Amino acid sequence: MDDNKFLTKLSQNLLEILVDEEYYDITIEVGNDPYVKVFRAHMVILNYRSPYLRRILSTNKKKNDGILAHIKLPNILPETFQIILRYIYGGRLSLEEYDVSDIIKILIAANELILQEIITHLQSFLIENKKNCIRHENFQMSDVQVWEYVLKWGISQNPELSSDPSSYSKDDFNTLKNTLQQCIPFIRFYNLTSKEFLNKVYPYKKVIPKELLDNLFKIITFQHAELISKWIDKLEITDDIKNSYEFKLILRGSRDGFSPHKFHEICDNRSHTISIIKVQGSNEILGGYNPIEWKSIDHGYSSTYDSFIFSFKSIENYILSRVKKETSAIFHSSYCGPSFGSGLVLCGTKFYNHSYCRNMNKYPNYEKSIREIHGYFSVEEYEVFQIIKD
Repeated sequence: MDDNKFLTKLSQNLLEILVDEEYYDITIEVGNDPYVKVFRAHMVILNYRSPYLRRILSTNKKKNDGILAHIKLPNILPETFQIILRYIYGGRLSLEEYDVSDIIKILIAANELILQEIITHLQSFLIENKKNCIRHENFQMSDVQVWEYVLKWGISQNPELSSDPSSYSKDDFNTLKNTLQQCIPFIRFYNLTSKEFLNKVYPYKKVIPKELLDNLFKIITFQHAELISKWIDKLEITDDIKNSYEFKLILRGSRDGFSPHKFHEICDNRSHTISIIKVQGSNEILGGYNPIEWKSIDHGYSSTYDSFIFSFKSIENYILSRVKKETSAIFHSSYCGPSFGSGLVLCGTKFYNHSYCRNMNKYPNYEKSIREIHGYFSVEEYEVFQIIKD
């Protein structure tokens, strides 16, 4: 005889006890002002179902004066606790009816309440279904919020980790990386703004696979973006970032084409742009910052005190060259792409194959040359970002 058929009725009866207002002996205040809800429950059930609640209840038992025991759970959302409370009483949790944001919230709350059975179940569900869950377009949570919840859960799985990544050792980062490795590939970091990435993800960069970090920007990394942000504000490399900028991609050569016509179509009348160029056949990265608008004219210069050009062979090996002759800082031509005086000019009918960086000893638009070789080069890839101050 199958005794399991009686469990459905038992579960139903226990759920009926949960909603019965006659026999409860404890109230639970869940959430933070202004969003707080008080639940009624039964100490004996909570005591045996949650080790965390058992510890709290040992010092909050109902007194003989008839005053109900009362506990607070400020770190859990009321709607999340209601889901968990039904699991505690009835042993039921149908995850198919919840989106990924709800599941992550339930997982974090279950971890706080030390509900190991449901923690294991939720982890397995996310791992087995994470591709469909995390990539689902309709759940009401931003991509950065998904990352924050996943990160919070990962840290909660390792009580020895603090919430401050600046205090982490190499072993701490490896511990967190091992915990999060199943989820990270399915978090849409590409949808984050540069500010969100720098503030929320970059402090934990050691848990992100290197190849993923390198590909978030096709040419430059977020380390480059951080350094360029300091250059815009005329800071030293050791200074703290003064302003947070969003690097909004407006043109990519491999996507939009390498013609001057396409550059001017997309970038004309836009100010505060960073142009990033990957030199074909090398590891060189060149670039320039134009704080004023690009224009389509036959030939002409615009004046600015704030432009600069730069080159990278690596993140540590770079040349920064600020404008020296401000009246010829920016060169405009309908036959060229982004051009900075004579210091960096993109020209050519095919992959900008007549691009060049002039010797600044002869053409002193900028402080110094950013390339050792002053001949023509072709462009493997280039990107233009509009810099938006948050």
